Amino acid sequence: MTFEFITLMFAFVFSYIIILAITPLAVKFGLVDKPCLRKQHTGTIPLIGGLSIFLAVAISIMAFHPLTVKIVSYLACAAVIVVLGVIDDYRQLGVKIRLGVQVLVALVMIYSSEIYIHNLGNLFLMGDIDLGWFGIIFTVISVIACINAFNMIDGIDGLAGSLSILTLLSVFILMLFSGNYALVYLPLIIVATVLPYLAFNLGIKGHRNKKIFMGDAGSMFIGLSVIWFLMVGTQTTESAFRPVTALWIIGVPLMDMMAIIIRRKRKGLSPFSADRDHLHHIFMRVGFSPRRALSSISFFAIILSGVGILGEVLNVPEWIMLALFLIVFVFYSLALQHCWKVARFLRRKKIDVKK
Repeated sequence: MTFEFITLMFAFVFSYIIILAITPLAVKFGLVDKPCLRKQHTGTIPLIGGLSIFLAVAISIMAFHPLTVKIVSYLACAAVIVVLGVIDDYRQLGVKIRLGVQVLVALVMIYSSEIYIHNLGNLFLMGDIDLGWFGIIFTVISVIACINAFNMIDGIDGLAGSLSILTLLSVFILMLFSGNYALVYLPLIIVATVLPYLAFNLGIKGHRNKKIFMGDAGSMFIGLSVIWFLMVGTQTTESAFRPVTALWIIGVPLMDMMAIIIRRKRKGLSPFSADRDHLHHIFMRVGFSPRRALSSISFFAIILSGVGILGEVLNVPEWIMLALFLIVFVFYSLALQHCWKVARFLRRKKIDVKK
């Protein structure tokens, strides 16, 4: 336990130091986010949260964890994604370039680590569903989906970081319960590196006027890390949890992305077009402050993760867990589709109460 504590403290402190060290460099070289119509913050904000998180994670793992082929593969693929994100933060790359690199990273990760999503579990009471060779295509799609889900959800201060912490803590709990201790502390290393970022991003006492953003580099790194842990947790010989449980512990980013894509396609728009229809935008249109919206969405994510973990521990049949998840998603999607009606209703009630 002492060794693990030292590892986590090193990751936390090193992440903090990197933030302080590279913030002036980001300002000097223009790696900053400027306010515009969609980005209504004040002043230019350094986009170095993701870079600091990745560097701290990589150094901590290389210093304290055995470097297996899987770990080296993960770090190498993560490095490529972070570089892609930094370039995108700096120059705004096109969608095709980002997707092309993400596909290549997914394929390299599959073949170098020899892990891909092929077993979906017993979802229809007919035994485990094995995708065979199609699992490679399914994995590539899943990697792209997870990377972009966390990228899309990164819309208000602290949201992507908080959701990543909740997901990684859920992975840690599930690995701990299953007795799969080989990689059990790796999710906590990432959590430890995200915490300093949140302190600066949210302006926690002592960090005001020092705001930084995660940037595409951070949200894409988080997304890649999450899908890697989910594959390791569900697709190895010593799986820690069932594939259907993975849906619950990434429920909010996944459902938000899918609902938004459905909504954009119905409008005839590209799935990657920018808008202000995400869950956090809805909360703020209703009248929530960004901090209150963050708390509400995080609470929703905790509930979903809790249901997933409880279902895993109690060994609830997989078809029931899938059916429940789909029901929640349908209600979620319908709520987003009719969100403006709900917002108008709530605003009218708010006015009536004031009168």
